[in-house]
Amino acid sequence: MKTKMNYLVLLLTIIFMVGCTNVENTATTNKETVSKVVAAENSDTKTEKQEAEAQAADEPGRAEPPQEKEAITGADDEEFQGYDILEVDGGDLSGYRQPNVVVDIGYGDREYWAFTNEYGQLVRVIADEIILQDDSSEPVLSTGRYYSDEAKVPGVESDVLDEGHIIADSLGGVSNAYNITPQDSTLNRHGDQAYLEKSIRDAGGATDFEAIITYPDTETQIPSSYKYTYTLKGEVIVDTFDNVNPDEVNESLGLTGNKPSEPTSSNTNGDIASVDLNGNGQVTIKEAKAAGFSMPITKDHWLYPYMDDRDNDGMVGE
Repeated sequence: MKTKMNYLVLLLTIIFMVGCTNVENTATTNKETVSKVVAAENSDTKTEKQEAEAQAADEPGRAEPPQEKEAITGADDEEFQGYDILEVDGGDLSGYRQPNVVVDIGYGDREYWAFTNEYGQLVRVIADEIILQDDSSEPVLSTGRYYSDEAKVPGVESDVLDEGHIIADSLGGVSNAYNITPQDSTLNRHGDQAYLEKSIRDAGGATDFEAIITYPDTETQIPSSYKYTYTLKGEVIVDTFDNVNPDEVNESLGLTGNKPSEPTSSNTNGDIASVDLNGNGQVTIKEAKAAGFSMPITKDHWLYPYMDDRDNDGMVGE
């Protein structure tokens, strides 16, 4: 009887020990299972996030994360609405212009902004301040230019058209297609274009500069006319002229020749102050005409020493 009781106790003890072991194993197994499930969920979440980011990066048309836009200091933001800001090397010789873009055509730190229309025509140039070229601190060539050549805009291959700068090298302009138009050679070298550039140089610069370039149609890159507005020493100047040879126009109007000018003004006593409206010591053709003098002003006229005879032929305004 005693022996049976001992066997029974031993059997119960074994059963109890086996039960505890199963419970411990089960708890451990459950803990490991939970850890694995959590890890798998984290892994799946990370994978889904990575896949989503990769898909966003590769998907066409997907908006990029917002980036800080570089500040534009040269003009009001409203000036640039509807245009893409494009960076073009100042010495780029390509004659092609992209449509509806605005390009900085100022050399160095200058900010001169050029605008194209939907046809790639250069239609407007603006600058808060025109800063003259400084050959003592800038890499200017012996020719007085920043670059050895200018952009080959369609039309400049003509024998009578120059690669005309809207803002000249001497005024700090570059030579790419966004500052070049095919311009009549005489107009560019000796006419109104040359005269306005000289006026700005003589004044030491200009402010509130704007050029409006007009074309006869949407197919050509050769302008039909120019309108420049700028301020010299507090005086607003407006220059408007056609893209034609001024000598031919003057000849057709009978304004050429060596006939001495006959003043129609009552000012014949040499009172320069009444003609030189801005007081800079130099009389422009426009000022002379406004004072009632007819053109040309010849070498023997008292106004001649105060005027600019660009071609040194003894006449101004021929």
